[in-house]
Amino acid sequence: MRRLYTLVLYLLLPGVMARLLWRSIKSPGYRQRWKERFGLLQHTPAPGGIWIHAVSVGEVQAVEPLVRHLREHYPRLPLTITTFTPTGSERVRLLFGESVFHVYCPYDLPGAVQRFLENVRPCLLIMVETEIWPNLLAACESRGIPTLLANGRLSARSASGYARLGGFSRKVFAGISAVAAQSRADAQRFIGLGVPERRVRVSGSIKFDMRIPASVLEQIQVLRRTWGDRPVWVAASTHEGEDEQVLAAHRMILEEAPQALLVLVPRHPERFGKVAALIQHQDFQMARRSREQVCDERTQVFLGDTMGELPVFLGSADVAFVGGSLVRVGGHNMLEAAAQGVPVLFGPHVFNFSGIAGLLRDREAGVMVQDSEALGRQLSAWLQDASERSRIGENGRLVVEENRGALQRLAALVDELLPGEPPRGGHPDQKENPESCGSSSSGGRSVSNR
Repeated sequence: MRRLYTLVLYLLLPGVMARLLWRSIKSPGYRQRWKERFGLLQHTPAPGGIWIHAVSVGEVQAVEPLVRHLREHYPRLPLTITTFTPTGSERVRLLFGESVFHVYCPYDLPGAVQRFLENVRPCLLIMVETEIWPNLLAACESRGIPTLLANGRLSARSASGYARLGGFSRKVFAGISAVAAQSRADAQRFIGLGVPERRVRVSGSIKFDMRIPASVLEQIQVLRRTWGDRPVWVAASTHEGEDEQVLAAHRMILEEAPQALLVLVPRHPERFGKVAALIQHQDFQMARRSREQVCDERTQVFLGDTMGELPVFLGSADVAFVGGSLVRVGGHNMLEAAAQGVPVLFGPHVFNFSGIAGLLRDREAGVMVQDSEALGRQLSAWLQDASERSRIGENGRLVVEENRGALQRLAALVDELLPGEPPRGGHPDQKENPESCGSSSSGGRSVSNR
């Protein structure tokens, strides 16, 4: 079955490359460094380090606390972080700079995977959330490289899809050394697909362990002062087909609060120009962040067309709508707003964050809306009621605080999986040579479910 899977990948490869080229018309990053996707690296890190694979922006943001922990507790081990998207790549650069080695993840082709592993020679692979790649897992197992699925989540729909592949899926999932699942439901789905129960732990979501840097808090204060005392709401990480609904909701709000400001932040940078044209076509007064245009009292829509500033926009707003949820994308991380005490709204399509969305709703820290009209009504109500906004926002802040701790549980799994490499402050005879981490053959190594 894996040979058939590989054959299908090779047959699809021309289409994949054509899609890369097509997307690169608007986002040149897709055609740059394309050799990395085949394991052909211009530079290589020191061998024997930890490899973290995070697909795009959301996963990179989520894994920041883990990276911080690894740099502090395993300072001798080089860190490699891979992504699939240019936006994820840019986020890695912004968050970690030159402190990590960063390239694109290789396609799941045997040759590409083998070249990558030969160049990087990691002693541990940490995959974030739902990254299940059969050839990669098989190659790591054959080389004795433990694999950890961190912040693991698996929707019922995805689990059903994997289950249809029968024994092939079970063999693939059985090759994962350890799973740190976000919830009990996620854990049971992984076990049902073939991960031995002893290798699965419920760790919670490391997204609760986020911290807002002091520099971001300072930027929030500055930005809010420039916007003045007007009501402000942010539509974060919007997708194709969602911006129109957001603008329709904002038009409803302007009828009752003409001074209201919408901060619209599209998810993908290649859509910035298209969204700007849409805003202008609908006759809204607009200012663009990328052009440093003045956002004064006449501005109705502030387009957040820059990278890395979403936490600042969220913290500067009175209410946040989290996109990817009014269209069938699956939603995005609501906790970035909740952690800052900002009331959260989201649409019905949140299957990628169903657990977090359900928790926020149960604790009266977030509200699900079905369409743009419902979004407009709820926004109008909250923007006119400061005490209710404060109550909902505080509930969200408490939810985040009460659910911290996933990082410590995940770090404990990392400690168990790293062969022969105690964390800093561990055994006094710890070797200086980082390759010591990769010298042990432990492909079958797993964790006990203590």
